[in-house]
Amino acid sequence: MADGCPRGGSAAPLVLLLGISLALAAAAQARSLRFVTLLYRHGDRSPVRAYPRDPHQESAWPQGFGQLTQVGMLQHWELGQSLRKRYHGFLNATYNRQEIFVRSTDYDRTLMSAETNLAGLYPPREQQLFNPNVSWQPIPVHTVPDSGERLLKFPLSPCPRYEQLQKETRQSAEYRNKTKQNLEFLEMVANQTGIQDVSLESVWNVYDTLFCEQTHNLTLPSWVTPGVMTKLKQLKDFGFEFLFGIYQRMEKARLQGGVLLAQIRKNLTLVANASAPQRLKLLAYSAHDTTLVALQMALNVYNGRQAPYASCHIFELYQDADGNFSVEMFFRNESGRDLYPLTLPGCAQSCPLLDFLRLTDPVIPQDWERECQIAGDVQDTELIVALAVCGSILFLLIILLLTVLFRIQSQPPGYRHVSNEGEEQP
Repeated sequence: MADGCPRGGSAAPLVLLLGISLALAAAAQARSLRFVTLLYRHGDRSPVRAYPRDPHQESAWPQGFGQLTQVGMLQHWELGQSLRKRYHGFLNATYNRQEIFVRSTDYDRTLMSAETNLAGLYPPREQQLFNPNVSWQPIPVHTVPDSGERLLKFPLSPCPRYEQLQKETRQSAEYRNKTKQNLEFLEMVANQTGIQDVSLESVWNVYDTLFCEQTHNLTLPSWVTPGVMTKLKQLKDFGFEFLFGIYQRMEKARLQGGVLLAQIRKNLTLVANASAPQRLKLLAYSAHDTTLVALQMALNVYNGRQAPYASCHIFELYQDADGNFSVEMFFRNESGRDLYPLTLPGCAQSCPLLDFLRLTDPVIPQDWERECQIAGDVQDTELIVALAVCGSILFLLIILLLTVLFRIQSQPPGYRHVSNEGEEQP
């Protein structure tokens, strides 16, 4: 009996652990990934411009300003490879055009980033090899002309109400104090760069140019000390906050990032409501840092820092055994590191789809063009439309009346006489 007690006691925890493991395994099998949406920033690029006194003008860059570099290509190829590992078993092992759709803004760097990302995600195999010496296959990347981009390029314009909010933001205590605290520094930067007016909104251009030059081992001017770069970086991040936050964040979100979030919500809802199995499994958007910031501001998950090159915001839609759907979000902001889980405020990291829709509903525009109008302009527009409609109706009535009178006058007298006689007969 004495020997039996310890053996019985040690077996119970093992049975319990085994039961928990089996339960977790069953739950994992019951829960299935149904759809993925990706939004990523392009990879490393050359600066978009140089400042007037910059010793490194456009000729210093092999492909000119704003172009994806070999470093940027490698960043997106590695991102594509990491996505291949993450979605192994969900995505087909080889490219299947019905499973994936990629859209990019109409910029060289975003189009090329999407292409190199796909090269890492779908290395060709067997019959997909069109040349044994080329480990690559063409995969379509869709875009629209820059002038017609209304989904991925931020800030969206024209939007008078957003511009009004920005004017009001400049008058906010936080913005004015930030300007006052950094006035001497901004004046120093203006003098050194040759830019006539450097503000909290435009200083990011200076930092961006210097950051690109530093990254590619170009010699920086003597005035660009580590302390100056740190200060520029801080002000650059504040500039992103200015675009989509600081003041009236919710309304700014409805006019900016909420537009993209509305499309993402629509796609998630369509998949959840589809009666037939969903053939499209992954939708990818190749865009910019401002796109990511606008979206994350709308979701209220922005960390206050510029989105790095090839960073990626991920939405994953899961279906549980009971048929309900949930959304999980992740952010990849550094290669070689685990994804950072993002939690929508007010919900769990695995957020039920209905809760996700309810919590994000306040930042979804119902009529973007109307909401972009300024209140007085809306009333003026409605008055003008009403007057135009009334004027049109009045004009048509006059035309109709003149037509009737003309026909009466144009009838022959004899015909009118006979007609009248006929009407008078009993």
